[in-house]
Amino acid sequence: MTTSRETGSTADTTGSPGVGGAPRTLAEELRTRPDDALAGLLRARPDLLNPVPGDLTQLATRASTRASVVRALDRLDRFALQVAEALAVAPDPCPYATLAALMTGWEDLPGDADGAVDGAAVAAELPRAVAVLREQALVWGGEDRLRLVRTARELLAPAPHAPGVSSPTGLGPTVAEAASGMSPGRLQEILAAAGLPATHDPVSAVAALTELFCDRRRMAALLAGAPAEAAAVLDRLVWGPPHGTVTADPAPHLRWLLDRGLLLPTGPGGVVLPRETALHLRAGRAHRAPEPTPPELVPVTEHSVRLVDTTAAGQAFIALTTVEELLGAWETGGPLVLRAGGLSVRDLKRTAATLDATEAATAFWAELAYAAGLLASDGEVDERYVPTPAYDDWLLLPAEQRWSRLAAAWLAATRTAGLVGEKDAKGRTAAALGPELDRGPAPEVRHRVLTLLAGLPEGASVPPDALLARLQWERPPRTATDDLRSRLALWTLDEAEQLGVTSRGALSGHGRALLREPAAAAGVLAPLLPEPLDHVLLQADLTAVAPGPLRRPLARTLGVLADVESKGGATVYRFTPDSVRRALDAGRTAADLRAFLTEHSRTPVPQPLAYLVDDIARRHGRLRVGAASSYLRCDDESVLAELLADRRSAPLRLRRLAATVLASQAAPDALLEGLRAMGYAPAAESAEGDVVVTRADAHRTPPRTPPAPVPDGPPVPDATLLGAAVRAIRAGDLASTTPRKPAAAPATSAGGLPRTTSADTLATVQAAVLTGAAVWIGYVNADGAASQRVIAPIRVEGGFVTAYDHTADEVRTYPLHRITGVAELADDVV
Repeated sequence: MTTSRETGSTADTTGSPGVGGAPRTLAEELRTRPDDALAGLLRARPDLLNPVPGDLTQLATRASTRASVVRALDRLDRFALQVAEALAVAPDPCPYATLAALMTGWEDLPGDADGAVDGAAVAAELPRAVAVLREQALVWGGEDRLRLVRTARELLAPAPHAPGVSSPTGLGPTVAEAASGMSPGRLQEILAAAGLPATHDPVSAVAALTELFCDRRRMAALLAGAPAEAAAVLDRLVWGPPHGTVTADPAPHLRWLLDRGLLLPTGPGGVVLPRETALHLRAGRAHRAPEPTPPELVPVTEHSVRLVDTTAAGQAFIALTTVEELLGAWETGGPLVLRAGGLSVRDLKRTAATLDATEAATAFWAELAYAAGLLASDGEVDERYVPTPAYDDWLLLPAEQRWSRLAAAWLAATRTAGLVGEKDAKGRTAAALGPELDRGPAPEVRHRVLTLLAGLPEGASVPPDALLARLQWERPPRTATDDLRSRLALWTLDEAEQLGVTSRGALSGHGRALLREPAAAAGVLAPLLPEPLDHVLLQADLTAVAPGPLRRPLARTLGVLADVESKGGATVYRFTPDSVRRALDAGRTAADLRAFLTEHSRTPVPQPLAYLVDDIARRHGRLRVGAASSYLRCDDESVLAELLADRRSAPLRLRRLAATVLASQAAPDALLEGLRAMGYAPAAESAEGDVVVTRADAHRTPPRTPPAPVPDGPPVPDATLLGAAVRAIRAGDLASTTPRKPAAAPATSAGGLPRTTSADTLATVQAAVLTGAAVWIGYVNADGAASQRVIAPIRVEGGFVTAYDHTADEVRTYPLHRITGVAELADDVV
């Protein structure tokens, strides 16, 4: 059975009220916050809402758990995190003035070789950073008693007895922490070497040494007598890491430091620079370089707004044609799905050759089509990737709407094509369309990158390094070796260029609209897209030039009749015997092809092209291949005789059955390919003798839904949920903290719920109905979860009590047998 309290750390959540009304716990401070402040906490840390805390003590306990604190620290900007790190190494509690000194340092101390800190900027931004930490329940207490929650202190402060472990500030443990295991005799020797009088116990000895190290004047005098080599050792340790090693017989300059406690032992051969010593050497600063303000986005390069928009629109159209080409190539026989999921390296390379693109770009286009719901696996026994039915609907949309669908899917997708080809911790290579490509922060990073670009003047761009510096200030990486957000940002910049959201590093007009609303982006893009053409330019060298994008029916037919030779602003198609035969195999006649070329060419049909079509059409189908194992027939006996005499036909193992018929031991498809390789144009025929049209049928998956993004933590709650949660927490807190009448105080369970007999419960509730008073009850729901509530009973009948529940802020009905007990409240409450 669960109760309204949660187990866990209670250092920041329990205790009696402070003197003079000052909160002594985090729960007490949360109790003084207005509802909008509580809503802001729950909005900033949505993990605290799952499930809704029963009261403010439970909320404070949950806000102090390790997982929740780690998540909250990860979302701080660099300066707010630096302030939290400074509080972790400051006295607990820490006055605001002490914190400010840790951030700005002692400006009047000479020898600050690291340069002056911008104290004015730090002082101006420090209240904001403290407010952020307070709003997120990481800091509580008054200005004279700022306290970092214990879990955050444990995460950000060094472990006293862990050699090699230090704070993110580079500060080591305090003198008291580092000297906790030293013998009393050794402590007295250190006092004597430092010029301090002897003490009677280790506690006072440590206190005297700490006082010396915190006294700026006396500490300066002590360090003035240090050997030059000793000062060099301190310089190496001062900004961290503060740990080092010494031999069993240290050098004289190291012995000088050890004798005076400026280096304290951490174990066999290990030493550490005490925090107080390091702060003195740092001129009182917790950080070498506080960063109170985000780095500027400079230098800014101006581009022509029209040039950026038109270039980006052109790239957007290329993106559409590339996705169509990819899915068109896969609709008649897509690549197989790997057993572990995803696309094989061989199929990725083959598709890249088809698209005339790099493998990385091909992986991006495939992932984009998958995220938009246009591509999926068909679910067959030999599972393949093929277009979905949504692809057909997508093709019917205007070009600008097709682009906005792709761009919106890209912006919201958690799948990250940039990971394709990388190896994970187990050495497995990530495959395109594989299951391991989701990264929760991807949508947020994409939005943030585009938002930063949108904040620049129209047509302006900045170097990627400037964007990365800003992003790293807003969300500092946990480690320098694994900065996922920076990699996501670089991939975002590259993908935005490929998709036509940006051009030359500047955000386009339709890119700005995309941030507001994808439908608005379509409206902005529409006038910029090139108008599809219904004609080509035929040339005498058996090529056709498309001076721009072609209408889809023309592009499809021309793609069958000719091969794409080059792409770009103008696409060049080349007519070959194989391409013409391909069109004839698809059911077209020579007359159809000549009419098609005449209709769609702005130039006369060149004579070489007309001859090529007529020649292939005249020879097409003269040889007929059917199934015996296979047979070959031709009305022209001389052609068959020529074929039998050709040495290249030996692998086909042909023999004459009749004057116009040959038999082969090869399969029909192998016989077709062999004859085509020899320069013939055979046609397959059915059992009835009709020519078989070899046009491939398009394959589609069953209806599929696009992949759902993998969230990066709990979703941000909406205003309705926040309001209901705050009311529930307030009511639960009222139920747990409301004073009871001493005379009516019932027995309570271990979980704090009231316990009364059934008769006493019924009598107290009935009396409350008559007097209109509120009562405190314990209640166990159908799932066995126990809670305490404050209710105002309205009526009691049939074994149920109907009452206004202050916890739920509504009228509810409770079975009497589920009420564990009831107690009257003090007269001045509710």
